[in-house]
Amino acid sequence: MLSEDLLVEKHIDAHKATPGGLLPLLHSIQDDIGYIPEHSYKLISKALNISVAEVHGVVSFYHHFITTPPGQHVLHICRAESCQAMGSTELEAHAKTVLNVEYHQTTKDGAISMEPVYCLGNCALSPAVMLDEKVYGRVSKARLDALLTSSRKPK
Repeated sequence: MLSEDLLVEKHIDAHKATPGGLLPLLHSIQDDIGYIPEHSYKLISKALNISVAEVHGVVSFYHHFITTPPGQHVLHICRAESCQAMGSTELEAHAKTVLNVEYHQTTKDGAISMEPVYCLGNCALSPAVMLDEKVYGRVSKARLDALLTSSRKPK
């Protein structure tokens, strides 16, 4: 397996000549590695002839990008208006308590990372969450607990 730096360089080479290539580059790095290593900002900025601050600004602006390795599973809790109106704020507080993490953090055992998302397109079934790549609607605290428990079971 290639080291992270070699993978980052591979993606930089693929995108450095693309006008406006920063976002596609960041997406490809995160899709491949799972996150955007902060030490890669300097390599990216040099290749794209932009400042390290610009790279950092884009990564920190978009909630999709993360800068630390994710857990084995990633829980996204929808924060859109429909979901908030139907109880996602309470669901969010419950998840933070149960997992003992805030957004953009991973549980101590490395099992679950928690991220906010600002619409899952499942408004008719609010509140919604996404665990890994699967969207769940009408999620109660009990259903969230069941999802989290089943995600931690060995397969």
